[in-house]
Amino acid sequence: MQGNRGPRSDQQNHGPRRQQPPHQQHHHQKSGPNTDSNGQHVENSEQQAPESGFTIDLQNFRKPGEKMYTQRSRLFVGNLPPGVSEEEVEKLFSKYGKPSEIFINKERSFGFIRLETRTLAEIAKAELDDTPFRGRQLRVRFATHGAALTVKNLPQFISNELLEEAFSIFGQVERAIVIVDDRGRPTGKGIVEFAAKPAARKALDRCADGAYLLTAFPRPVTVEPMEQFDDEEGLPEKLIVKNQQYHKEREQPPRFAQPGSFEYEYAMRWKALIEMEKQQFEQVDRNIKDAKEKLEAEMEAARHEHQVMMMRQDLLRRQEELRRMEELHNQELQKRKQLELRQEEERRRRDEEMRMQQDEMMRRQQEGFKGNFGDAQREQDMRMNMGGATMGMNRNALPSSTVPAGSVTIKPEGTPGMSNDRFAMGGQIEGQGSMPGTQGGFPRGPQGGDFGPNKRRRY
Repeated sequence: MQGNRGPRSDQQNHGPRRQQPPHQQHHHQKSGPNTDSNGQHVENSEQQAPESGFTIDLQNFRKPGEKMYTQRSRLFVGNLPPGVSEEEVEKLFSKYGKPSEIFINKERSFGFIRLETRTLAEIAKAELDDTPFRGRQLRVRFATHGAALTVKNLPQFISNELLEEAFSIFGQVERAIVIVDDRGRPTGKGIVEFAAKPAARKALDRCADGAYLLTAFPRPVTVEPMEQFDDEEGLPEKLIVKNQQYHKEREQPPRFAQPGSFEYEYAMRWKALIEMEKQQFEQVDRNIKDAKEKLEAEMEAARHEHQVMMMRQDLLRRQEELRRMEELHNQELQKRKQLELRQEEERRRRDEEMRMQQDEMMRRQQEGFKGNFGDAQREQDMRMNMGGATMGMNRNALPSSTVPAGSVTIKPEGTPGMSNDRFAMGGQIEGQGSMPGTQGGFPRGPQGGDFGPNKRRRY
């Protein structure tokens, strides 16, 4: 099978010997270090190379970066003896490390075992295949990988790593390989091996329903279950079922048909049919190639047109955004102007209110001053009236010889145009003549002081 290919050089370098004819192989196994006298294998973890003389620890041997316990390290073991147990099979393979899976179908005499690595599985297959085990010749093959897929139409620049990353979205990938030719050029095909069947089924369904693209090139990949082929062992003569049809077909050996014979006539007709089939396949391949080239040219033209359309749409979108931004900017300017107008109106209104308040305060102050002046005038009039009455009383009390009639004028205190220094006892006496006991019109005080213009009365 295709997934079971393994380099022969690896097997030879790691210790397993080439398979020999059955009689030589059996003789060697009976006398070898890994078999007992009955031809059964005994546990031995070290393999000694007969030519070099060095030993290899198979249980600890692993290639750098090699994954462990994968589907590729799973072996089919057929022709098991009746009643064999899992413990016996595990002991048989114990030399090649500890297995992670053992299944035995006792009714049909076969089983499966999963070893640690693919390398150990190859060594175990090379050494145990066609060896006797409790009276039967074992058949050891790589088990069919049920979770392996074939990927076609891969783009040019796909690597193993990118292929594994692309299919990891469906589940755990154990192995992803891009198939190349003998010169290392990609063939457009690849192999993806999952760890479980549900992941492989999911990848099949998703890729069948949709178009899975791996690169910028818009060509989807196609996914199919991988066909299992065994091109390592082939079909030995001993495995062919020798029935009546077998003996009839094998009556004559290989030969060239003689011209003019019955075999030659029909052999040539078969050759013509095969040639026509070949030509048909070639014509189909040419048609497919021409269709691919035409589709690629149309795709490039459509890609260019699509890019132009996208650029035009992007330009229109940008213009629309610019127009919308300009509208927003104009709206913002209008709002700002309206706000400034409202602020100016508010400021003017506040100034008008302040001016009106100041005018009101001035008016109130003026009205208050007029009221106070009227009260002061009324008070002065009352004082004048009281002063006139007092002077009338004093005039009546003084002798007529002392105070001449019509010579005295009384002015109340606080009258404008008069100084407080000229008042005595709330008023001032001004005479046209002089009173007795006065000098220059001013009376003399009790203690000899004079009442003068700059003198105050002393008490």
